Amino acid sequence: MDEKQSSQRVKEKRAIYCVTGATGYIGSWLVNALLLKGCTVHATARDLEKASCLLSKLKAGDGQLKLFKADLQDEGSFDEAVRRCDGVFHVAASMQFNVTNQPDIESYVKSNIIEPAIKGTLNLLKACSRSKSVRRVVLTSSISTITAKDCDRNWIPVVDETCQVSVHRVWNTKAHGWVYVLAKLITEEAAFKFADDNNFELVSVITTTVAGPFLTSTVPSSIRVLLSPITGDPQMLPILNAVNERMGSIGLVHIEDVCQAHMFLMEHRKAKGRYICCTDNCHMSKLLRLLGQSYPCSTLQRVNCQDSECVPSETSSKKLTGLGFGYKYRIEDIIDQTIGYCVECGYLPSNGA
Repeated sequence: MDEKQSSQRVKEKRAIYCVTGATGYIGSWLVNALLLKGCTVHATARDLEKASCLLSKLKAGDGQLKLFKADLQDEGSFDEAVRRCDGVFHVAASMQFNVTNQPDIESYVKSNIIEPAIKGTLNLLKACSRSKSVRRVVLTSSISTITAKDCDRNWIPVVDETCQVSVHRVWNTKAHGWVYVLAKLITEEAAFKFADDNNFELVSVITTTVAGPFLTSTVPSSIRVLLSPITGDPQMLPILNAVNERMGSIGLVHIEDVCQAHMFLMEHRKAKGRYICCTDNCHMSKLLRLLGQSYPCSTLQRVNCQDSECVPSETSSKKLTGLGFGYKYRIEDIIDQTIGYCVECGYLPSNGA
């Protein structure tokens, strides 16, 4: 076989994947990771101009990256984007954390946030089902759907994919970020039901706090939450406290590891169900110490550090690592890189605060 024939054969075998939410933190990094791997990527976004501006900076071969305008609320909007794709990464999600000043807050959330979220995900899955070529969908979920406390409010020693927080508890407590939690919980439940009813392969990645470098023009919400003890962000600091209250610790994962986990689960034939993606977790006091070591400042917030005297619950990635996945970055690496990048882009002052 000559070089031209060999090149053509490689091109013919190139996997084609669709990525929704391609202008977001995980979405944009995942598009880049897939391109570097040699895949053809169908990247979707509601705003094509924004997507083109962001993704044009990525290195892609001729025809390797294709942009599609698509809106989750429009049925049939994703038909063209998923056509001929081998798999779809559903990363797009609303980042609304709380709602205020609503006379009937539960009805408002159901009709304006929950129902649109469910409709959007089902519209995408229906498009995948119609395409006939899509063999698997990998859905980006969140550690917000997991709790380290049992029904009696006692700490669970090892937290795994079965430790899902109940919708009833979310409605009743309405802790900071509760709208986002509720949307993730109910949407994921609807997605798995659709997959079961239609004999469809669906895998979800339960991400802990994602950090590290970013391609987006604005600082991602997860990084703003992580760095809130430094910045004192009044919206993000309560969310960090709420995570600590629910989990007893803060779990971290590097953006590169998150994307590698998505691709790994897309391609692993035995992957099934939900997978926690967490490098490691630490008490709030340890997180504050690591933040202070990497970015010395006098304004570091003394946030809620009610650390238990016992060893914190382990947020376990054993289901994922049991398939053969390995993490590249340690917690110290994640924090150092995140702070370094945020100083470089101007989010944090270069001389400390």
